[in-house]
Amino acid sequence: MRATTLGWLALIALGVALDKHVIEVPRAWNPFAPLAVDDPVTPVTRLKLARVERDPEACRAALRTAPEVRFTPLADYTPVQGCPLTDVVRLQSTGVRFSSSFVATCPLALAWTMFERHELQPLAERTFGSRVTAVRHFGSFACRNIYHRENARRSEHATASALDVASFTLASGERIDLLEDWDGEGRRAAFLREVQAGACGYFGTVIGPDYNAAHANHFHLGMRGVAFCR
Repeated sequence: MRATTLGWLALIALGVALDKHVIEVPRAWNPFAPLAVDDPVTPVTRLKLARVERDPEACRAALRTAPEVRFTPLADYTPVQGCPLTDVVRLQSTGVRFSSSFVATCPLALAWTMFERHELQPLAERTFGSRVTAVRHFGSFACRNIYHRENARRSEHATASALDVASFTLASGERIDLLEDWDGEGRRAAFLREVQAGACGYFGTVIGPDYNAAHANHFHLGMRGVAFCR
């Protein structure tokens, strides 16, 4: 019992020391430091991403640490009866152009930006020697149940907390399309499978073509759950 008490006291003292900057720790490793998009990804990053899901101002502040991210904060509203939206932004572009701007919860926009920066672009450069410049998507918000079933639970899309991604276009002009390239044997197929694996570190739910026919042509990247990757 005494050892447990001493352990908790030591953790509290460490937390106070970090918070008061008595001990200097790199920002990426400091759980008390605000999240910044360009910080290296560490085991603390997931904790910070989880924290901003409950703090809209902190989430938007984190998005603003990446100057190239263009977004418009939106007031809470109900675009369709039964599907109110809270803590949402309209995302115009990040390091890539989107086929159209879209409404997303701030945590989804931030998760995408982190994933793009730390996984998608390095992977594209390693695989093709070229960066991703454009992303085609099928949207984020749709007021519906999963698979449009009458008695099913609400889809993540009903709260704008999921994005369906269909293809990636490189600076070279080459396009990698899920419907056309997922079942191939070349580097495009390998790239898509690595994209899916990398996304699992940033989104709660990642579903691709191998899951079912409904996802044959896109990745579903959602915030619900914890590392559901199929």
